[in-house]
Amino acid sequence: MTRILLIVGGGIAAYKSCELVRLLRKRGHAVRCVLTDGGSHFVTPMTLAALSEEKVYTTLWDLKDEAEMGHIQLSREADLVVVAPATADLLAKMATGQASDLATTLLLATDKPVLAAPAMNVRMWSHAATRRNVAQLRADGVTVMEPPEGPMACGEYGAGRLPEPTEIADAVDFALGASPAAGSLTGKHILVTAGPTHEPIDPVRYIANRSSGRQGFAIAAALARVGARVTLVAGPVALPTPAGVDRVDVDTAQDMANAVATALPADAAVMVAAVADWRVEAAPQKMKRGDVPPTLQFAENPDILATLARSPRRPRLLVGFAAETEQVVEHATAKRTRKGVDWIVANDVSGDVFGGDANTVHLVTATGSEAWERLPKDAVAARLADRIADALGSDQ
Repeated sequence: MTRILLIVGGGIAAYKSCELVRLLRKRGHAVRCVLTDGGSHFVTPMTLAALSEEKVYTTLWDLKDEAEMGHIQLSREADLVVVAPATADLLAKMATGQASDLATTLLLATDKPVLAAPAMNVRMWSHAATRRNVAQLRADGVTVMEPPEGPMACGEYGAGRLPEPTEIADAVDFALGASPAAGSLTGKHILVTAGPTHEPIDPVRYIANRSSGRQGFAIAAALARVGARVTLVAGPVALPTPAGVDRVDVDTAQDMANAVATALPADAAVMVAAVADWRVEAAPQKMKRGDVPPTLQFAENPDILATLARSPRRPRLLVGFAAETEQVVEHATAKRTRKGVDWIVANDVSGDVFGGDANTVHLVTATGSEAWERLPKDAVAARLADRIADALGSDQ
């Protein structure tokens, strides 16, 4: 059993540490918690003790523990040290090697890998001092996750939110190789596309769709957890890069087509992105409102999935996605044949799928269709990753 030492920093996001403890234990990790003085203003030692079933440590000056050099023992017994939330203050102290309390002392004393999940106001995250501290920590070998964008407790919007507990738990699993299926795709390169594309109309307007990219990012994360080398070609979305994934950001369908070609060869490709079918010749300046609407001349975008299916560098397993609003299985079955791909993952997007947390899909293959129950998107991703591992393994 792997041991996680979780340091809970001060900040409103500290409440998510409770869910993180629960998730880590559910995944088979033992968790010990160190609660900073700031963190204790948001969660209590009793709560963390009940969830972890371990003593919670709060002070450097516990006479019994320090008689046994407790901070050294804590830091050495862990397989991984996780700081969540990692406040701007904690990151600064870590970067400069301070040891002013139990948390910073054991961080300085540990010889184990450290994973930090930042959480702070957007202006604090973007401040030059914080960026400098993060760069130093990464240079020192600390894994610092990228905080996602979103609304904040202070009323502002931007990057600085604590990654969701599932994302932190995924990063922990990746750092430890602790996924139940870890290694099943070791040595395999898998290409994943995700998100929408933006086709410019003029410098301020574009054609797009409602894809959030969340399902594609979850699939990339799940594949990395089971050992694959993953290249994620991402349209314009505000999502953090999954642990262990190489990310390439693009805007247009042509950009995505170019990035996909550059990423080859690959053992498998999972084409989740909702690529715009059409583009227009973009005006060089902002189009002004007139008496009549402007006429847009549309041209067809490259069909990335079909092109990849016909390519001499075609991956052994090619998986497409079909977002449908009616006759889901029928349309997906026809698309599989028309595009020349191995599998189609079809989902009904007429409800709350875009931007939502769950998905109901059908896996369409040459032998028929298989209905999956409604699942969280990360569970859909994990199941698909297992199926891909089975398929690639059987091809050897």
